[in-house]
Amino acid sequence: MSKADCVIVVGFYLRGDSMQFVTADTHFFDQNLLGIDDFAPRPFRNVAAMNQAIITHWNEKVNDNDIVYHLGDIAVYFVKPPKRAYQAIFHLLSELNGHLVLIKGNHDSRALFKYLSAHNYDLNGYPKFEFHDVGKLIKFDHRQYYMTHYPLWLGIAPQIIDLHGHIHHYSMPHNENINVGIDSPELAYLGHNVAFGEPLSMAEVETMVKGKADDFAKRG
Repeated sequence: MSKADCVIVVGFYLRGDSMQFVTADTHFFDQNLLGIDDFAPRPFRNVAAMNQAIITHWNEKVNDNDIVYHLGDIAVYFVKPPKRAYQAIFHLLSELNGHLVLIKGNHDSRALFKYLSAHNYDLNGYPKFEFHDVGKLIKFDHRQYYMTHYPLWLGIAPQIIDLHGHIHHYSMPHNENINVGIDSPELAYLGHNVAFGEPLSMAEVETMVKGKADDFAKRG
């Protein structure tokens, strides 16, 4: 499948040479996730090392014509005044390649989105950021994907898959839900290593969908 075959209308943006990616739960600046635990293993010495690993792996895969759907929990950073945190998050997001479609997570405040909106800027003729409070529905390769932060049970609808984050190193017991967060155990369905923080291409998401469906079918 060519890049052009993959392109759909995405709110403000449509290009024939763009690719689409998805990620969730980057938790930039979040000191509480450092170390190794069952919920979100992140063996980094400090948040600077964690942030840089995500930036590096992201930019090795994504270019500035691409679209990345970020399904919430961008960052967890508490300083006073809060504007200092918003400025730091804005500057970090500006280091990431691509146009970012931001879906609000439980750690993403409206004030942060308001700050990012006020400082939105042009990237190759289109805004850097797009914002959604609840979710975003897209179509890719004859399938619909509803992108949300929280796992959403849509019932048995084979042509609609919920892509989500929020639950980190856990998985929903339904093959219609795919955890695309950077800590997701379902990355194992890809059959290859994924660098920490590397967004997933929609082709990789399709592989995860098939892998989870096959896994559940074997379980009976």
